[in-house]
Amino acid sequence: MRESATATDRAAGHRRIRRTAGAVGCAALLLPLLGAAPSDAHASAAGLQSAFASAAAEYHVPQSVLLGVSYLQSRWDAHAGAPSVTGGYGPMHLTDARTALAEASPHHSEGTEDARGDSARPPVHPEAKVPENADLPARLRTLPKAAGLTGLPADQLRTDPAANVAGGAALLAAAQKDLGEPLSKDPADWYGAVARFSGADDGATGAAYANDVFDVLRTGQRRTTDAGQQVTLAAQPDLAPDAAQLTRTGLRTPAADGTECPKTVSCEWIPAPYEEFGEGDYGNHDTGNRPASQSIKYIVVHDTEGAWEGVLDLVQDPTYVSWNYSLRSTDGHIAQHVKAKDVAWHAGNWYVNAKSVGLEHEGFLASPDAWYTEAMYRSSARLVAYLAKKYGVPLDRQHILGHDNVPGPTAGTIGGMHTDPGPYWDWRHYFNLLGRPFEPTAGKNGGLVTIRPDYATNRPGFTGCVAKGEPCVAHGSSAVRLHSGPGESYPLIRDIGLGTTPSTGVNDLSSRVSTGQQYAVAGRDGDWTAIWYLGQKAWFKNAKKKPTAVNATGLVVTPKDGLPSVPVYGRAYPEASAYPAGVPAQTVSPLPYKLLKDQRYVVGDKVPGEYYYAVTFDEASHQVVAGEDLYYEIQFGHRVAFVRAADVRVGQSAG
Repeated sequence: MRESATATDRAAGHRRIRRTAGAVGCAALLLPLLGAAPSDAHASAAGLQSAFASAAAEYHVPQSVLLGVSYLQSRWDAHAGAPSVTGGYGPMHLTDARTALAEASPHHSEGTEDARGDSARPPVHPEAKVPENADLPARLRTLPKAAGLTGLPADQLRTDPAANVAGGAALLAAAQKDLGEPLSKDPADWYGAVARFSGADDGATGAAYANDVFDVLRTGQRRTTDAGQQVTLAAQPDLAPDAAQLTRTGLRTPAADGTECPKTVSCEWIPAPYEEFGEGDYGNHDTGNRPASQSIKYIVVHDTEGAWEGVLDLVQDPTYVSWNYSLRSTDGHIAQHVKAKDVAWHAGNWYVNAKSVGLEHEGFLASPDAWYTEAMYRSSARLVAYLAKKYGVPLDRQHILGHDNVPGPTAGTIGGMHTDPGPYWDWRHYFNLLGRPFEPTAGKNGGLVTIRPDYATNRPGFTGCVAKGEPCVAHGSSAVRLHSGPGESYPLIRDIGLGTTPSTGVNDLSSRVSTGQQYAVAGRDGDWTAIWYLGQKAWFKNAKKKPTAVNATGLVVTPKDGLPSVPVYGRAYPEASAYPAGVPAQTVSPLPYKLLKDQRYVVGDKVPGEYYYAVTFDEASHQVVAGEDLYYEIQFGHRVAFVRAADVRVGQSAG
């Protein structure tokens, strides 16, 4: 049953999943391979630039087109032969979902909640197979087709980057021939084939994908791959492709009417239901009138913990929770489910739900080798930039939140809060795509640091990706670990709100900061920097030759003079006197933390106390309650938090 208005907090975003076979559906088909890659995968990448040249010549595909497509798929990385979220292999992201599932290990999230807050997600066992007669979408089975075109064994296409590139070239050439186009040396003549290569089943997705590829061709790229190979694509700034070829691809037209997306992405409307069920209960979101009734302050990045088809099944279930947008990993296609004016149930914190838009990205947080495509990162960044501009959301890490940055609204909810998208989401690359790279903004006396490790080489050890306590595959990460003293021999920082012994578990956020987050400097000792974190001094390694943070300056809060400490909150609710008749006052209950005298925390925003009353299906009763109390949002730990403005003093971090 739905929680009453007098409950301490809404359960929106924490309903128990109905795990029927149909609900899991295809979401269980694409668990990624977690095992080790063949030992020769690295060696075979030695001549990757030459491999592109050879494949282009053999299949009569312009080398620049081949390079551009591969960059959008994988940024030229081979991922040591491990498949992506959607079962794609190698630099060309050739998909073989059937094999990816057959070789997959059980998915395990170390006893915490799944994507919706329920710890009961059943694992998919490695002996599970995709039925031979399963009708997988074409985008999930491009590798078998490439094997047929090239005559190369499927295993070689999965593990040998040079063979993988050849397979991609063969697919592009076949697409060009299918369209009746010549195998031209001019990249401009390959627009339709590139759109087809994406695996999209609709023209808008194919066009968005092709436009991204040709944007890469125009700007050029140069990058060192995960196998240490330097690959270069020269810029062709005047390249103008023949976009009219799209009409001959035969791709369907998606139902884009009513979507709220930028024109630079592919977006279709797949609505989440707003309907009654049971005894007066309803789902799976609330109607509203944002931003007229209340502002949108946050955009929350999630991962789905399931694959595309199953995720769409879930968001269309009225007894389930909801989110505003889903993003597909293979090609960056977007489905919108809830209008921005309405309130989706996605964050597990009703205050944040009422003030945010939620984006679900097809993926798994505890599968480090299950990589996301560049196409999805780019599509997501364009959507976020569009929403941020439209609703005035600042492009920083206190407004563009991971689900793992959303605070527990009350003390009792802290342990059940979500941990996605996790330590393997590349926040640094994401903000580069948003046009807001994390750069130093001050010298060493600025008073703040912005966390900014090098994603590829920053590899903190995690456990619990496959089985509790077992090491995860070493992998690049956005996360930096915190200790109670200036050295790795000191214990990890403890989160008193969790009440557990801190660990290196992939879902344990006790002692972890993430790229883009800002903290006040509390001390320095050689290669180690201390910050104020969860009411204590926390240390991380920040060596001069290999820094994991850059200096910054900005506003900070500290308790007002005479106050030894002030309470910290997980939501910014109004004072009791602000509630009108008929709307039960919500308890303003502090979290078990304290902001202590002489400690400082970075300010993200100043907001009024606000509560959205929406507990019945009848929209007439919905209303926004705004109070006189003001709050500061602060970066308190790994998650953000709130303090009352009346309790703190605000000042510059420097000086």
